[in-house]
Amino acid sequence: MDIRDKVRNLGPTGVKVSPICLGTMQFGWTADKEQAFKVLDAFYEAGGNFIDTADVYSRWVEGNPGGVAEEIIGEWMRDRGNRREIVLATKVRGRMWDGPNGEGLSRYHIRRAVEDSLRRLKTDVIDLYQMHWPDYSTPLEETLRTLDDLISEGKVLYIGVSNYPGWLIEQAMLISQLHNFERFVTVQPKYNIVDREEFEKNVLPQVNKYHLGVIPYSPLAAGFLTGKYRKGQPLPVSARASSVQERYFNDRGFAILDKVIEIAEKLDATPAQVSLAWLLHKPFITSPIIGANTVEQLMDNLKAALIEIPPELMVELDEVSKF
Repeated sequence: MDIRDKVRNLGPTGVKVSPICLGTMQFGWTADKEQAFKVLDAFYEAGGNFIDTADVYSRWVEGNPGGVAEEIIGEWMRDRGNRREIVLATKVRGRMWDGPNGEGLSRYHIRRAVEDSLRRLKTDVIDLYQMHWPDYSTPLEETLRTLDDLISEGKVLYIGVSNYPGWLIEQAMLISQLHNFERFVTVQPKYNIVDREEFEKNVLPQVNKYHLGVIPYSPLAAGFLTGKYRKGQPLPVSARASSVQERYFNDRGFAILDKVIEIAEKLDATPAQVSLAWLLHKPFITSPIIGANTVEQLMDNLKAALIEIPPELMVELDEVSKF
């Protein structure tokens, strides 16, 4: 397994990233440090160079103060001596300390948060610094000027957004143009073959207008698209099973899943691989984010980068999943 020759440009930049981005929300949660190192090693050895994390990972877990995933990645890069080979992305916005300024996108919060992330990641620069979700209590100009300063200081190379609606991206781009600030180059939305409408209707126009790189999270719809959920069968044992059932157990969801499984059989692939490959065949997609607790799970997903879906089968997938 080698995906080195499948690299793509990161949005409008000249940076080359692997077609699969390794998500790390599970590090320090469902994957301990030892297991996380194994997954990181396997990803790197297969030619993966794009790693995504966030400062809040995984603060919602009892006993986890946040920043644990960043610490694991920082230790791994230090031990392997490969920081220069990695395109490193993290995020800011969530609550990281007590008090009224412990979260948000104010200059005050970002300035402290970026230094904390740099320390945990054991690096002097963040390649892609992303706003995790909007902060409507802070003026966009304040956030954008702060990010522009960080780029000027060499602490950040590029900036992006996650979970931003299209109208807010448009405002940010206009403000950046007006003040000659550095612009966002990526967007990280929830997007997969089942969840198409929100992104395609409300964000894709800005993606196309500004040539933004798209690095979607939840590309397998919280596991629904792996095929382990079947109509009329008992739910698998999973912390997400009930939410998956609530969101995707409907006629449209199962029609899409059936078609994905049918095409997977034709291509001698797994449903997860076909679902990821469907994303990779979209011209606006840069690199879907996958999380993996085991090396086996990771390697199975990486094979999606090598799958070619014939045009007529893409039409079938697009048709069954249209909204």
